[in-house]
Amino acid sequence: MHIYIHIPFCSSKCPYCAFGSSTDSFNLVERYFEALLFEIKNSTLNKISTIFIGGGTPSVISAKFYEKIFDEFRDFLDIKTEITTEANPNSATLKWLKDMKNLGVNRVSFGTQSFNDEKLKFLGRNHSSIHTKKAVLNAKKVGFKNINVDIIYDTKFDDKKMIEFELLNLAKLDLTHISAYSLTLEENTPFYNKSSFKKDSVNLAKFLFLGLENLGFKQYEISNFGQICKHNLAYWQGKNYLGFGAYAVGFKDDKRFYSPKDIKSYIKNPTFKNIENLTKSDLKFEKIFLGMRSKIGVEAKILNELELKRAKILVEEKKLSYKNERFYNQDYLLSDEIVLFLVEI
Repeated sequence: MHIYIHIPFCSSKCPYCAFGSSTDSFNLVERYFEALLFEIKNSTLNKISTIFIGGGTPSVISAKFYEKIFDEFRDFLDIKTEITTEANPNSATLKWLKDMKNLGVNRVSFGTQSFNDEKLKFLGRNHSSIHTKKAVLNAKKVGFKNINVDIIYDTKFDDKKMIEFELLNLAKLDLTHISAYSLTLEENTPFYNKSSFKKDSVNLAKFLFLGLENLGFKQYEISNFGQICKHNLAYWQGKNYLGFGAYAVGFKDDKRFYSPKDIKSYIKNPTFKNIENLTKSDLKFEKIFLGMRSKIGVEAKILNELELKRAKILVEEKKLSYKNERFYNQDYLLSDEIVLFLVEI
């Protein structure tokens, strides 16, 4: 079993962020966690393989609020369970990290985004590069062995010199994982349609990816490098997962479950879910899309005759490889184009 928990509270809203969060609802924290606990208690749990606490900003909430949540999970955890929490470098204090570690969290993911303070200001981040270095040091101090740092590239500030600067700072932190996200100009965000904010440079992405590989972080998905995150891997493998909290999404077999996209609505009815029924065609497309942007690959047997013929053409062109009856993408930056070429719509 895989579990995602959404914490929709932030101290500030980044102008590029389209995730469900609020900066002015901290008066609802206690009631929100009561609703979260109610939802979990009314769910059927079994052995848990991974838990991912995301947001929002989980680190702006005192660890004491998570205690009852972990009490509910305790009987379903074992030494192999991967438990990740996201955190911001400025709010993940030594005490918070220690308390979360004591609850059972064994992987932490810091929303660093950059080590350049001017770029951080542009991205609306309320921390500095010094905060990140201190947060990583504190995480190690309390015993975290599995540490991820997120960075954002392809902004107007990015060129090879900036990427080299980011890589130099990443190399100094002795991390196990790095997530590198290209800046996206999402709808309903202040950055939307601001094309001058983004570089759109494939060469820059390749330069970054090669730099990360040279640091020993092997790419296993278009945005992820290093020691594989088991939770994210489960998504790409199409495994079932439960989503708890406002804005959370769950998946089981051929259905996707959506929690209310509003904190107050969620508190009022924490077990309510909008259900999306997925067709066989939907599920097949998702398998191909996720497989081609990750090391999972795509089973040959799910492709029809025409798609199989197209896949073999891509093997001949060395854009795909074929092994053990699966096709694997050789360049994740081409994943969208490959899927559009492959899939008969």
